[in-house]
Amino acid sequence: MKLDSIRAIANAVLYEGYILYPYRPSSIKNRQRWTFGGVFPQAFDQQGDASRMETQVLLRGGEQAALNIHFRFLQVMTREVGQLATPTRELPEEGEPALTRVPSLHVDGRELLAWEEAIEREIDLGPLRPADIQEVATVLPFHFEGAHEIEPVRGADGCVAAVLIRTSHEIQGVVEARAEKLATDLWMLTIGIENVTPLSGAVRDERAAAQLRAFASTHAILTVEDGAFVSLLDPPDDLRGTAAQCRNVGAFPVLVGGQDNSAMLASPIILYDHPAIAPESPGDLFDGTEIDEILTLRILAMTDAEKREMACVDARARALLERTHALTAEDMARLHGVMRNHQSQASQIEPPPMGGDHEKPRLVSLLESGRSLCVGARVRLRPKSGGDIMDIALKDKIAVVEAIERDFEDRIHVAVTLIDDPGRDLGAAGFPGHRFFFSQEEIEPIAAGDGP
Repeated sequence: MKLDSIRAIANAVLYEGYILYPYRPSSIKNRQRWTFGGVFPQAFDQQGDASRMETQVLLRGGEQAALNIHFRFLQVMTREVGQLATPTRELPEEGEPALTRVPSLHVDGRELLAWEEAIEREIDLGPLRPADIQEVATVLPFHFEGAHEIEPVRGADGCVAAVLIRTSHEIQGVVEARAEKLATDLWMLTIGIENVTPLSGAVRDERAAAQLRAFASTHAILTVEDGAFVSLLDPPDDLRGTAAQCRNVGAFPVLVGGQDNSAMLASPIILYDHPAIAPESPGDLFDGTEIDEILTLRILAMTDAEKREMACVDARARALLERTHALTAEDMARLHGVMRNHQSQASQIEPPPMGGDHEKPRLVSLLESGRSLCVGARVRLRPKSGGDIMDIALKDKIAVVEAIERDFEDRIHVAVTLIDDPGRDLGAAGFPGHRFFFSQEEIEPIAAGDGP
């Protein structure tokens, strides 16, 4: 299993929640970011934010099995906007020029915004043989230096009118891996990452300072050669009890990649085995739990001012906006009306056949009027008085009977779809929002030739 083949899934986890609709720094959502997979400095652990992420998985493999571990996370980097007191041709070689930090600033048509960017970090461990880490765990300390960078922003006259100040802090951590032999070719692997970044006493209890030294969106990719991982979601019957004993803190391991089960993703977000990026998805919307179609339509409905602010956030937000505006009608159509089974395979919804007695089973119900009602019949909706807003909206609508069902209390319910509903094919396929239920008393059959 090549690591590149599962990068798309891992990167979706890495940037889950990086920026959310409405994709602007001014929105409350985007002032409270970095909510997934946070591993905080030990000194801040007392506030309820964990300083360690740990996961246990089962591995089948002999003495030649070789394990590789890739811990990945984002490091927060602040971006501040500095307005120069006096525009200058060149910045001083050392130190900051005289400036005032501001939340936003316009420089000759360009809007500068204060923001928190992210640096991708990765720590690799391996290859490791389970037998070699059985008695003594392998421990790998790591650290990344802090940085302070100043980017000049020049006006139309060529002078530096403002600067962008990017600051990151030094972070330190430890990753470890150990193995326990459960049977001849069965191992329980334990991997963990811990944040040991020091916090000074002055900022010890401040979450903002801790967040700048935290590991955000932390997750791990595990790959093995000459071995195979065991699903913890759906283990074989002989390993169900063993799988239930695996302890996971802040991470949920699932199988990823091919069916050889040679890779796992320990994610801070609950996923299913073998997750996949939707093939019709045009790109990352930074919220894998949402629907591409809904977010895309919402972006298109934003005002010009809101889109300008979104474009100024950073390169990722700007690319999302440009990609959304470039979508064609065919691209949008692919986002609509797709279902997936548990193996993430797309199944296109086929419109139901229209007309012809042989095309549907003719279930029959006898109405009080003595007339029969069958699937495929056209009816006029007559909701009872005192109903809800939906009853009022559907009153006198022409519909087609899709099913006649009897509940456990022997009551008859008639499922219908609306003739004039553009999404009638979804209702015929059983989708809520396009399929409605009425009692027999609320259905009035239409004679052939009547109605639209």
